[in-house]
Amino acid sequence: MINIINIHKSYVMGSNSLHVLKGIDLEIKQGEFVSIMGSSGSGKSTLLNILGILDNYDEGAYYLNGKLIKNISEKQAARLRNELVGFVFQSFNLISFKNAMENVALPLYYQGVGRKKRNIIAMEYLDKMGLRPWAEHMPNELSGGQKQRVAIARSLISKPKIIFADEPTGALDSHTSYEVMEILKEINTDGITVILVTHEHDIAAMTQKIIRLKDGRVAETIKNGDLMQWKHQYMKELETA
Repeated sequence: MINIINIHKSYVMGSNSLHVLKGIDLEIKQGEFVSIMGSSGSGKSTLLNILGILDNYDEGAYYLNGKLIKNISEKQAARLRNELVGFVFQSFNLISFKNAMENVALPLYYQGVGRKKRNIIAMEYLDKMGLRPWAEHMPNELSGGQKQRVAIARSLISKPKIIFADEPTGALDSHTSYEVMEILKEINTDGITVILVTHEHDIAAMTQKIIRLKDGRVAETIKNGDLMQWKHQYMKELETA
C-alpha cells in the first residue's frame, strides 16, 4: 500500500536550509493500523503530509498503491487524494458556516455529486457516528468529540483506502480520545489502512505498529510481540509515576 525509499525533505528558511527528513525508509501494508511518534521537530507531521500527498519530497521514492508519487501536478494530487485518502485533523477543520451534514457531504461536492444525493449519503455516515440528531447543528454547537466524529464521517464518505489522522485526539479529553480511537479501530477492521501521528503513548499503544522518528530518521519500529512488551512497559511506568 505504502512504500517509501530514502525520502529526504528540506525547507529553505531565508539563507538557511532545514533538513527535516533524512533518508526515511518505510513500508505500510493494506489494512494496517499504524502510529507515528516522535518529539517536536522529529519530522512526523512532514512525513504525514508527504504520505497524504499534501507536500512534495526532495529525494527518494514514494509508492502509493503501486504508483510512484513524484513531481505530480496539484490537479493529479487532488485526484489521488479524492480517490484514495481521507484526513482527520486535531483542529477538526470543519467549515464554521456549514452544518454537520454539509461538512460531511463536502468531499462529494468536489466529486460532482448532486446536493440531494450527497446529503442523503452524509446522513448515513452521520448515523454511523451516532450524530443523526445533530445533522443540522453548526460546528460551534458541537462538543469536541462530536466535531471529531463529524470530521471522521467526512473522511470516510468518499470511501478511501487510507485514513491519515494528525493528532486526532490532541484536542480531546482522555475519555473522548478513547472513544475516537475505538471508532478508528472499527474503521480499520473494515480493511481501511489507518495512519496516525500522535505524541501520546496510550494512544499509540492502541495501534498495531508504532514507528518512532528521531531527528528526521526512523529510530525504531515496534510491532507484534515487541508492541505487547512496549505496552506492558508503558503501563508499568504509569503505575509507578
